[in-house]
Amino acid sequence: MIGLSLAEIAAVTGGRVDGIDGKLLVDGPVVVDSREVVPGALFVAVPGERVDGHDFAAAAVEAGAKAVLATRPVGVPAVIVSDTVEALGELAGLVVRRLAEEADLAVVGVTGSQGKTSTKDLIASVLETHGTTIAPPGSFNNEIGLPLTALRANSLTRFLVMEMGARGIGHVRYLCDIAPPRIGVVLNVGLAHVGEFGSREAIARAKGELVEALPADGLAVLNADDPLVAAMAARTSARVLTYGLGSGAGGPDIAATDVVLDGEGRARFTLRTPDGTAEVALGLHGAHHVINSLAAAAVAHELGMRTSAIAAALSAATPRSRWRMEVTTRPDGVTVVNDAYNANPDSMRAALNALVAIAGERRSWAVLGEMRELGESSAVEHDAVGRLVADMNISRLVVVGDGARAAHAGALGARAWADAPVFVADADAAAALLTKELAPQDVVLVKASRAAGLERVAAALLEGPPVRERSEPNKHSGLTSHSAERSEVFE
Repeated sequence: MIGLSLAEIAAVTGGRVDGIDGKLLVDGPVVVDSREVVPGALFVAVPGERVDGHDFAAAAVEAGAKAVLATRPVGVPAVIVSDTVEALGELAGLVVRRLAEEADLAVVGVTGSQGKTSTKDLIASVLETHGTTIAPPGSFNNEIGLPLTALRANSLTRFLVMEMGARGIGHVRYLCDIAPPRIGVVLNVGLAHVGEFGSREAIARAKGELVEALPADGLAVLNADDPLVAAMAARTSARVLTYGLGSGAGGPDIAATDVVLDGEGRARFTLRTPDGTAEVALGLHGAHHVINSLAAAAVAHELGMRTSAIAAALSAATPRSRWRMEVTTRPDGVTVVNDAYNANPDSMRAALNALVAIAGERRSWAVLGEMRELGESSAVEHDAVGRLVADMNISRLVVVGDGARAAHAGALGARAWADAPVFVADADAAAALLTKELAPQDVVLVKASRAAGLERVAAALLEGPPVRERSEPNKHSGLTSHSAERSEVFE
């Protein structure tokens, strides 16, 4: 973070300095987990349903924090505010606006129903070859994760890539107020969280808040292949750059042609931008990364990179976020595709296509759990996924948990199976079944919404315990700065 005095922090957050001279300069990291405190840090005490960060204020200062952002006196140096989460956003907003004005920081916002994290990672991978870049770890894309990421920027940062999630109207707008974007990328409008929004049209209204927040001299990067996204061009005063798989006259500005997959499901294609063409050979698994790569290419093109450099950076990109199309092959040739971080109907289809591409002639297994937050459409969508597995001639299907049971029924009724789909109660039962029945060279996809915990299945198959991803506290979910759990609230 850029250096700010406690008096400046108090002024921007509407707080007051307690127990210390307001002239004290804070230039260390801002953290919400006292276990992550390093000397010079500012610890933000986030209250929650299970534990309260205020209870760890003294420990944070003892570990080296210069002060605490709190809602009440905590017996150590602090800035007292009315709401620490709101104050965190206000503090981040000050830093971003100051850097944009003084250091010409370019803020890139990314939203969409699926693919946000993978695309954010690709954008960061490409821009890092062009200048100092800050991007969030994992899916830190809500009202706590986004400002924490923004506060990592300093005067040397050229590009700040922000993932923006939403569970309702106004959420993206709020995040844009914290970190005003110069470039806004909208990926798609799918069924993820339709149970919360009620319809795809409502989801489109929420996602479109990103392009509405852009300045007139900014850029909206829109997926030309998604009609609800393409229509957002009418909602922004910024310039528009489109991307997609179409080609020819009237096609998108940034396009991919001649797309082919290798034996591991990795795409090769020709990238076309207004600057020219270049060949891309992705190291990421799954054809869905082609469209994600085009979004990244559009951002890089706007920020001054030539097509050849963009293609080289895309080709060199590697996975960054845990449990998203992690492909690992055991010594016996069994390949485990761990895509267990999140799931919705669209991402399920993409993952199943990747499974088929990777497996080729080998025996394929789909181990699928519940897709959450689909509302009244849940049973229908799970049934459709089961039928899709059958239609794609995937060899074996294991459905995990009552929430996904309709996928089992859908698959059973769709075709005659040599080995009938299996329903199991939980991840442990799935791991036990697979451990018993897998044969060398089999390919296994593991996918579900995060709450299903199917990463445990992949970990068991790879003979190692799952590594917890750093948790992101969220006031909507009741998670706090010391929760080891992870919410899907803003996935």
